[in-house]
Amino acid sequence: MKPSLFLAAICGLFVFTSCTEDQQAISVEEAPTTDFAFIHDHDEDGHTGLPEVDFAGALEEHAEATSEDYFDAERVQITRPDGTTETRYLVGGDIELTKDELTTFQGFDAAMEKQYRTNNLVSDNNISVIGYTGGNYALTSKMRTALQWAINNYNALNTNKTFTLSFRAATNADIVVYRNFNNSGAGGSAGFPSGGSPYKWVQIYAGMQNYDTNTNEHVMTHEIGHSMGLRHTDWFSRQSCGQSGESAGSTGAVHIPGTPTGYDANSVMLACFGSGEDGEFGFYDRVALETIY
Repeated sequence: MKPSLFLAAICGLFVFTSCTEDQQAISVEEAPTTDFAFIHDHDEDGHTGLPEVDFAGALEEHAEATSEDYFDAERVQITRPDGTTETRYLVGGDIELTKDELTTFQGFDAAMEKQYRTNNLVSDNNISVIGYTGGNYALTSKMRTALQWAINNYNALNTNKTFTLSFRAATNADIVVYRNFNNSGAGGSAGFPSGGSPYKWVQIYAGMQNYDTNTNEHVMTHEIGHSMGLRHTDWFSRQSCGQSGESAGSTGAVHIPGTPTGYDANSVMLACFGSGEDGEFGFYDRVALETIY
């Protein structure tokens, strides 16, 4: 069963329309395409024993290539843990955009732009993360453990970013990860960086409590990936969701030398996830993040 990661940004980032795990489980047969071994992190500390990788910037576009249909957006009202309500446009199922951001991205598509540039990356090097613990929005014990594992994944990368995690009923952090108790689906949602800062609000849907800790870790790592500027790696086919791909026409992506041109079954940034995820970055996820940061 494959829930979509689309709701984490547009249904969207975990069952999203453009980047999220589906709220409804999708039955899909996974196509055998790669001979890559899965990465295992037995101690859940973000260290997998892989050798250092240096492609000298060759993969800079990996996280910047356009991947969504920005003319197919869902208008949603979102209530945050601090009581504020915001109007957002959900793309790809898990990507949250403001109206101005949506208009900007639509303009890029219309102009046949193939990739997004550094204004969608994070310049801040010290990133504070709060796992929310207040009231109905509080993460469960399982979700808190998964979030710690996800942050370990990011801190173990060879990047210039340091993530500091705390668990509080507060929202004064660069990224706030909280449970959306009104959504019983599986997955989550987030948005893209702006102004050099990561996207602040990472929702984890309440239905994730029905999955194991590793799968929760997977969803959190995925949604934080969106907050840091990563797109879905299978935008061209949405094969992980059993779908036929995102819009044809002006949208597209430029292949990055050193990465697969086809489906990467090991990527944590696939549009949909399965029930047996290990929660770790795929090989090329690590390469991409260590290249751009």
